[in-house]
Amino acid sequence: MTRTRPLPLLLLAVLGLVLGFLLDTALAAQGLPVVVPPLSLALALVLIAAVLLLLAWPVRGAARGETRIDPFYATRVVVLAKASALSAALLAGGAAGILTYLLSRAVVPLGSTLTTGATLVAAVILVVVALVAEHLCSLPPQDDELDEAAASPP
Repeated sequence: MTRTRPLPLLLLAVLGLVLGFLLDTALAAQGLPVVVPPLSLALALVLIAAVLLLLAWPVRGAARGETRIDPFYATRVVVLAKASALSAALLAGGAAGILTYLLSRAVVPLGSTLTTGATLVAAVILVVVALVAEHLCSLPPQDDELDEAAASPP
């Protein structure tokens, strides 16, 4: 599995921004209440980031050769980190789109703006922690010359 590249994260964030802005604009045009993420979403994203970091820490020790862990556990943590990075990028874009809509109004609703800003910050934190967790689960590069020297008879 390859590491998460910046381009998919950026594309998902832009997609989320456009969708979040258009959704709130369409809802307001119809006279319906706009979507505002609750504060509990921001707290849940930060909690997910903390759990992900705790799950990736033992894999770091195994990658360094300090301990042994189940390889399936390490694979699951890497997949969770990648999925968290991608979904958090989409959520960050959506929160940015909603925040852009809220800030473009003549009267800015303070409570909605603060909770949406908290969601945006929490989603960015989750993206960063997911990328760090993915890095913690990677094996150090192998030195081919040392491997060949160890394999050849003296």
